[in-house]
Amino acid sequence: MPRAVYVLALGIFAMVTSEFAVAGLMPRLAAGLDATIPQIGYLITAFAVAMAVGGPFMTVALMRLPPRTALMTLFAVFLVGNVLAAVAPTYAVMLVARVITGVASQAFFGVAVSLTVRLTPPEVRGRAIAVVMNGLMVGTLLGLPLSTFVGDRLGWRAAFWAVSALTLVAALATTAGVPRLERSQDDRAGLRRQLGVFRNPRLWLALSTSTLIIGATFSAFSYLNPILTRLTGFAAGTVPLLLVAYGAAAVAGNIVVGRLADRHTIGVQVYGLALNAVFLAGFALLAHVSVPALLFMLGVGLVGVTMNPAMVTRVQRAGNAGPLVNTVHSSFITLGVIVGSSAGGLAIDAAGLRAPLWLGAALAVLGLLTLVPELVHRPAAGRPMRGTADTGRATGRMAAGSERRPAGDAGPGGR
Repeated sequence: MPRAVYVLALGIFAMVTSEFAVAGLMPRLAAGLDATIPQIGYLITAFAVAMAVGGPFMTVALMRLPPRTALMTLFAVFLVGNVLAAVAPTYAVMLVARVITGVASQAFFGVAVSLTVRLTPPEVRGRAIAVVMNGLMVGTLLGLPLSTFVGDRLGWRAAFWAVSALTLVAALATTAGVPRLERSQDDRAGLRRQLGVFRNPRLWLALSTSTLIIGATFSAFSYLNPILTRLTGFAAGTVPLLLVAYGAAAVAGNIVVGRLADRHTIGVQVYGLALNAVFLAGFALLAHVSVPALLFMLGVGLVGVTMNPAMVTRVQRAGNAGPLVNTVHSSFITLGVIVGSSAGGLAIDAAGLRAPLWLGAALAVLGLLTLVPELVHRPAAGRPMRGTADTGRATGRMAAGSERRPAGDAGPGGR
């Protein structure tokens, strides 16, 4: 595994830590910016919307740059956003800061995943994507408590300064650990050809599956705290430990999926969605009983967002491994977060705290339905991903028709 893969994971960890910082600092931010708690909540929404909408445009703007230069540019933009957040004198300035960091974060995901594909040979590509995605998992596990810890002891501005320092460390590590590569043939093909892959119906099905996988998980995850305290009866002080256990299950699941993603892409998603539906339904039925509720919650952590490596592999097969496809995919994942959390809130208002768990189970079932066309054409969909422009090996197939694509620069990633 090239060391650059671990460096890219560090960059994603910095991005995710910034994303979760606001959630742990809500009361302090509200007091410091003379805002209400709902207004601070809108900062989270603004970050997510900026990711989903602005990320692809940022990726297009950077398409003419070599990948490491693009990463460094995104680090610079992200750093500006976090410094602006640290010194923000008003709520409006903080809102602008969160939009800037959200756009840069989403584009970074797309470029980092695309570069991971270029740096690794096909036989370890699923594991490499899992390593990069562990930056997301560990960020989910540690980002919120770390930012909250710093903010509680040194003030909320210190938390954003800490993220800024982490960003600098990740940028320096990228300079030292990520090799210089020229633009891939996917990048050099131009925007029109990049957009052409989105005419493929299989790509849209893959994107919709990713949205539903994440939506199903986040409809529950967003409300674990009130569910565990008000329904299950755990003490409030116990919930952070339970969330750490949930995060540990997610890290373990991500490692397992990474080893299966290349050869069993569709199978991972079928079994993962089926199990998630069962776990969420079981959680909803037995949320009032502590042991089963805890086991079902850990099950959701094990098979929810951990399907990321399989999701990425499927999307790249249906489209390509270029930054634009990966960034748009990240936007659909972010859309799943928005849909799951917002619809879960509406469900609670309508039917109580069990409702988002039932909603998550329903979204998982819908996700299974999007896999039916792939199951019908399983021999084509089940092949290991091959033939992105940088593998230097045989070319792959696109649903719009098979196309022989020239081999690109193989890069230094152990080929």
